[in-house]
Amino acid sequence: MRGLFITLEGVDGAGKSSHTDWLVEYFRQRGRIVRHTREPGGTPVGEKLREIVLHEPMHAETEALIMFASRREHLEQVILPALARGEVVICDRFTDASFAYQCGGRGLPEARLQILERWVHEATQPDLTLLFDVPDEVARARLAAARSPDRFEREGRAFFERVRAAYLRRAEQNPQRIRVIDGSRSLDAVRADLAQILETLG
Repeated sequence: MRGLFITLEGVDGAGKSSHTDWLVEYFRQRGRIVRHTREPGGTPVGEKLREIVLHEPMHAETEALIMFASRREHLEQVILPALARGEVVICDRFTDASFAYQCGGRGLPEARLQILERWVHEATQPDLTLLFDVPDEVARARLAAARSPDRFEREGRAFFERVRAAYLRRAEQNPQRIRVIDGSRSLDAVRADLAQILETLG
């Protein structure tokens, strides 16, 4: 059985984490071995880089390079070996997040990240990306009720609107891979959509 690579995307507060356990259980009930992981992070090196990038001020280019450095290690140690074993990899964020946050949010040219993408994982792309989309006011209300915010979550409304717009552009550019889900609805309604999408994977 071939491996399956699924990524979860969306602005902070979009509700990705609310559905992760459900997704993991969906595949386990079908006899699949599931590896749940996240970016930045997923490895000892990646988790250290995560703490730096979430909490230390830095130039936007430094931020992007750290994201791809963490991703290279993540691919080598976790994602590619799991896929080779035929496992389902469910990853909270991947390269679409870099284009959304570092290009859309920070304003870096997409051409620079395209070079990094080709360098780090040209031959490896997700089989399916679930993009949880919510209006800014919904995302911010959810963040206000959550833990103390990190450096990204403290950004203003304009930043998140740019990130959301960049995500939706990526979805338009990759309609076969990226499925946009209205994350502002109830858990049951979202999960009904997820089940319908997952059934098409075969």
